[in-house]
Amino acid sequence: MCPYREDEKHFGTRVCRRLWAAAAGAVLLLACVYGAFVRTAAGQRWENAVLRGRREDETLAAARAANRVLDHITLSSLGAAVAVLVLLGLARRRYVLTVAGAGTVGFSVLIAEVLKRYVLERPDLVAAPERLLGNSFPSGHTTIAMSVLFGLVLVVPYRWRGVAVGVCSLWATFVGAYTVAAGWHRPSDTIGADLLVLAVACALTALLARSGRVRPVVDRPRPLRALFVIAPLCGVALAGLGCGALLLVDSSFRLPPGDPAVPRLAYAGGHALAAGASAATTLALLALLHRVDLDRPRPSGRGTGPLS
Repeated sequence: MCPYREDEKHFGTRVCRRLWAAAAGAVLLLACVYGAFVRTAAGQRWENAVLRGRREDETLAAARAANRVLDHITLSSLGAAVAVLVLLGLARRRYVLTVAGAGTVGFSVLIAEVLKRYVLERPDLVAAPERLLGNSFPSGHTTIAMSVLFGLVLVVPYRWRGVAVGVCSLWATFVGAYTVAAGWHRPSDTIGADLLVLAVACALTALLARSGRVRPVVDRPRPLRALFVIAPLCGVALAGLGCGALLLVDSSFRLPPGDPAVPRLAYAGGHALAAGASAATTLALLALLHRVDLDRPRPSGRGTGPLS
């Protein structure tokens, strides 16, 4: 007989459905972002203005700092981050969680590279200069940063999840903004990467729930986590998405195309949207896994599942 209560089994089913719905929603939003910014003339014009605005602000200290941060995101650092995830999972003897955490990084990076190089194209709809024609959707750097963060969320114990997110989230969140500040990526590239990683993390966690490895947690109030983790992320998400959307409207519709303020406003809006989207995506994963413990071993007597 299964030693777990029937309501806990139903809880796993509910979590599984919720995560699959979130994964599907993230994929749908990714397609919408690609269609709106990459496959339309209006979207291309705005993102080209973002890149022009960045070139006009070459002397900004933020751009120099962005290059220094991004230069440290290499294959070696990616391998080191995955090694830390694996060692953490193995030390806890949570082998399936180790696979899920490392898989979040591996699948996200692989899918991002395949999409960017072989699947998603960037047609020239606005007769842009040659230097603005290269496809960069989705952002590889943002994918690496966010997938490492999400992999860590899956591997650490539930009681340390807030601490792990607090330590890593603002760094991972601002990597997307740094790629815009450095002129390496367009805003849609970073938003697409955020949504891709969210979809992968939700799908892998749904498989954990499907195989009976989740349980509900009665969580006590944690004011320090709310103050130092949730509140900053909410602030970045609301300010970034709100200000970014307003600046996007100003630079795209309210000002004439030849106005010299357009690139500057577009760059500021793209920078804000990149940071806000990463923070919002992190909050989405935390909300989906709120009071969901991933440490429960698979109950005996259950049928085999994808991760059995």
